[in-house]
Amino acid sequence: MSEQRQSIHGIWNSRIIFILAATGSAVGLGNIWKFPYITGEYGGGAFVLVYLLCILFVGVPIMMAEVMLGRRGRQSPINSMKAMAEETGSTPLWQIIGWMGALAGFLILTFYSVIAGWAIDYVFKMGSGAFNGVDGATSEKIFGDLLASPGELILFHSIFIIVTLYIVGKGVNEGLEKATKFLMPALFLLLVVLLGYSLSLDSFGQGFDFLFTFDFSKISKEAFVVALGHSFFTLSLGLGAMMAYGAYMPAKASIASTVVTVAALDTIVALISGLVIFPIVFANGLEPGAGPGLMFQTLPLAFGQMPGGTIFGTLFFILVAFAAWSSAISLLEPGVSWAVESTRFTRPQITIALGALAWFVGLGSVLSFNHWAEAKLLGKTFFDVLDYLTANIMLPLGGLLIAIFTGWFYKEKFSHDELRMNGSPIFPIWLWTIRIISPLAVVYVGLKGVGLID
Repeated sequence: MSEQRQSIHGIWNSRIIFILAATGSAVGLGNIWKFPYITGEYGGGAFVLVYLLCILFVGVPIMMAEVMLGRRGRQSPINSMKAMAEETGSTPLWQIIGWMGALAGFLILTFYSVIAGWAIDYVFKMGSGAFNGVDGATSEKIFGDLLASPGELILFHSIFIIVTLYIVGKGVNEGLEKATKFLMPALFLLLVVLLGYSLSLDSFGQGFDFLFTFDFSKISKEAFVVALGHSFFTLSLGLGAMMAYGAYMPAKASIASTVVTVAALDTIVALISGLVIFPIVFANGLEPGAGPGLMFQTLPLAFGQMPGGTIFGTLFFILVAFAAWSSAISLLEPGVSWAVESTRFTRPQITIALGALAWFVGLGSVLSFNHWAEAKLLGKTFFDVLDYLTANIMLPLGGLLIAIFTGWFYKEKFSHDELRMNGSPIFPIWLWTIRIISPLAVVYVGLKGVGLID
């Protein structure tokens, strides 16, 4: 059926491009920022193993379903879900998956661009030598001064949004594909360079052992929930991003092998990021479980005290910015593609309009760190509310609905045809997982995230 439908937006020129684009969507701040510090917080290697199992049994099955629905529909996630519901004789209300994903992606972009703006700012700070020889208090003050400056935050928030809009506005082949061809090889190259730097440190063995030594006594129920949640969110599931990218996937490409490749690359980036970060942390006697401050306070302090730290610190934050852009373009694409299909406006016009709105809403997150820091709803700032709403409610719910629709309502024959697993024992395993294991896991993480279970 995906051969019969045609995407008006274009098709990736090869399977490799789709892999790079989908990996770019998956690889973001979560891999380079969050994964290392939660690994540090929950004990290293044993946590990594639990995380990999969660990727295999939750992330990959749902990602296969999302890409499959996108390729079969060949439209925006909203219109693809409408077509899939009609094809299988189900209620058109299943469009809610597409609507919720597009809205979640848009809302995430509004505050994601603010955080990514910090990374752009730190490229300049590191490059200017602002962290050379500083102590912990000075590093903390530099970060605090950034958060206290709305003008500085708005500047870099704006730069990030403008570049994102330029890429998305150019379309699938001229924008997303060309950006992917540059950003992803550059990201991998920067990772390799930084890994080489970490290999040169005497503390590399300590960092390696920390990441890969298995101490199951440190695995708690909380660690399992964090691993499960991160495995789900790191692959950009429930956002509509993978469904949108799947709509541009070549018809002959294998969904299963492609998704496994994307999940593997995403995980490799996260692990290499850990191998880059932990040796630097240990070389300076710092705390590996330092939390979110690890990237913007602890690491700059470490780079500032090391030979060549200015160069490699600057490269590190360029890496972070590139990873953020590769994800940001996929956050905006579901909404843009729907508006292109449903209105008479051009892609550039729609992209500018949605981007301007995202920029404006993002000002609320900017002010959450300074002027509006005391303005709270249920104890949460504007930034915290958006983060909580998307991460703890919208994304788990979107992933759950995708699993339920694909496993229980979508005709098995259609899934079989699109996944092209004729006679493969993998198909019944995938179907069983998407029907039972994945939904139960997502429900558990969702209920835990909103505090309904301990």
